[in-house]
Amino acid sequence: MDIRIKTSDYEITTEVSAYLNEKIVAIEKILSDDAGTARCEVEVGRAVGSSQQGNVWRAEFIVMHGGERLRAEAMGESVNAAIDIAKDEILQQLRKSKGRSQTLTKRIGGRLKRWARLGDIRGY
Repeated sequence: MDIRIKTSDYEITTEVSAYLNEKIVAIEKILSDDAGTARCEVEVGRAVGSSQQGNVWRAEFIVMHGGERLRAEAMGESVNAAIDIAKDEILQQLRKSKGRSQTLTKRIGGRLKRWARLGDIRGY
């Protein structure tokens, strides 16, 4: 997987970089088959115009695979919290997309099987 990490108003530390890499591994695991052609862009940093307290950290994941572009953005009180929230959102989107694709494949396979047996696919 092609991974691109960008920071804005923030100098990434080795601890945050290692933490981010752990989270990206979870994304690669979901993409298993498409991981070779997928691209993951991550942006981490301070929110624009934010105050000194509250949700001042921002994380954004953009995953492109198989012609699809999925995006998740989150704000958090710490860099790690923002990364966790955004990662959870992108994983949820990836699972939903994967399930939709598998359902469509099974449905088409069933129709082809019925057509091969009966010669009629209009019954669906």
